Amino acid sequence: MGVFGSALRAAAECDAMPAAGWQRSAPGMTFRWDARERVTTRDATEPLRGKMKFYGWMLFLVPLLLPGQALDPNTLKLFHQPADVWPTYNGDYSGRRFSDLTQINQSNVDRLKIDWIYRITSVGPQRGVGGPTIKSTPLLVNGILYFTIPDHVFAVDAHNGQELWQYDFEDHGGHLVGQRGVAMYGNWLYFLTPDGWFISLNAKDGKERWRKKVADEKLQYFTTISPLIVKNHVLVGVGGDAMDVRGYLEARDPETGDVQWKWWSEPLKMGDPGSETWPNQDAMDHGGGMTWLPGTYDPELNLIYWGTGNANPVFAGQGREGANLYTASIVALNPDTGKLAWYFQASPHDTHDWDNVETPVLFDATIDGKPRKLLAQAGRCGWFFVLDRTNGKALVSKPFSGTGNWAKGVDAKGQPIPNPAKEPKVDGSMIDMPAMGATNWPPPSYDPQTQLFYVNGTEGYGIAYLYDTSAHPEGYGGGGGGNFDSRSALFAIDIHNGNVRWKHEVKQQGFGGGMTGGILTTAGHLLFTGDASNLTAFDPATGKILWHQRLMSSVSNGPSTYTLDGKQFVLVGAGDSLYALTEAGK
Repeated sequence: MGVFGSALRAAAECDAMPAAGWQRSAPGMTFRWDARERVTTRDATEPLRGKMKFYGWMLFLVPLLLPGQALDPNTLKLFHQPADVWPTYNGDYSGRRFSDLTQINQSNVDRLKIDWIYRITSVGPQRGVGGPTIKSTPLLVNGILYFTIPDHVFAVDAHNGQELWQYDFEDHGGHLVGQRGVAMYGNWLYFLTPDGWFISLNAKDGKERWRKKVADEKLQYFTTISPLIVKNHVLVGVGGDAMDVRGYLEARDPETGDVQWKWWSEPLKMGDPGSETWPNQDAMDHGGGMTWLPGTYDPELNLIYWGTGNANPVFAGQGREGANLYTASIVALNPDTGKLAWYFQASPHDTHDWDNVETPVLFDATIDGKPRKLLAQAGRCGWFFVLDRTNGKALVSKPFSGTGNWAKGVDAKGQPIPNPAKEPKVDGSMIDMPAMGATNWPPPSYDPQTQLFYVNGTEGYGIAYLYDTSAHPEGYGGGGGGNFDSRSALFAIDIHNGNVRWKHEVKQQGFGGGMTGGILTTAGHLLFTGDASNLTAFDPATGKILWHQRLMSSVSNGPSTYTLDGKQFVLVGAGDSLYALTEAGK
């Protein structure tokens, strides 16, 4: 486990009393304990609200025993990141969440056992959401895991699950619905708080460097995103529907936190490209289009790909007639300037709260006899799209949940054409998928070995209602409900034609039912995801269940994998706990 891991374990075992929150998990023992000493920092422009927990005695050990924290920028690749690092939210720039590791494979997955568990015991119920829930995918850099929940950042030794430091923040608003994780640039971590603070921490000890305001919580913006590092840019998106505000994406300087460029989800003024899809300036100024999940990046094309959220008012579209660009879209931007290269709109004139922020996954494959640079997305609107990522041309547009009957067909660009008869109505309008969408934020995966795209989603029927019938509605103006015959499913979709090759369906019943969390595929011919309260391994080619491990809560993040000291680990968050699994006997 290395010198530092040995020192931590020895110190823990020398305590007269066991530290609060320690847990035993076969085959080893891990400890979780409260800090003995606080170190605090202050920004001259803002009252102190962030605090960092760290052992006093560890302050003397850190310079001697910790490996270098700096992230090697060469590990940030489109495909094939090194085995001992998970340097960004999706593992690499592609968003495939596919690992080349093969030590754990179909021949030995039945020997996969829990090696250690880290449980969050220092944070109680969080405002509006209950107990802590790990939705972030931890970064792994130089043997240290960095992960988050709203208002908190944790550094944990990846070898044994022992906490190294914890950073705490006190928010003054925003929503605590989730926190997707940190980004890393050199020695620095970047973290977003619920109330719109962009904070940089020293990865070595969690000490705060600076903080910058990126969004105004008084306008009901909130920030849950894991930032994305592209060259010398930190890309930051926002969320928030309640007050009909514009969405935007910012590039920030990693050294100072200052704005480098800002891209708005709507045209800035009438006459700009895309403004013809809005009735007037006021509608554009309140149009929505949030950017709350990380995008992907192709270094060769020098383009970032980002999903945008639903238009506002959310369900009442009568005051914003038109397609409402660039909401509910995939946009390709130049990361150095923020200039739009192309767009594809998955849900034109969206009136169902179908954020199109789901990961735009990048891969290379042959379609129609031609090798192509591709992008695929399973959208919340229930459709699966495959695009040429060089120009946004649609190659596949097909429903994966239901028949896609909210649309009358597709236009010349392959974009669905909304059916006005399926828009929300006072007495309800039924569609053949759940009203709130066919999927959501949990990350999908693409396996180049099977050439299948995997996503956890839902099927069934839903009804959307219109509450505000005025000519100029505000806020949500309606709601989705009346879901029935709802079924949770893991879909395996053929990227060549959009057909569902296989499907693992679960009838949702009671607490913890259904498919949960994100998806990981590996070169060991394995697919990992949450199935009820289990971490489950499937054969990605057939959908056959190969193995499962019961957890204390449902899987709540995207699983990841790495190799340390010759052992491959699978890492997954479930509720307030992080589980590391490896082959028994390794």
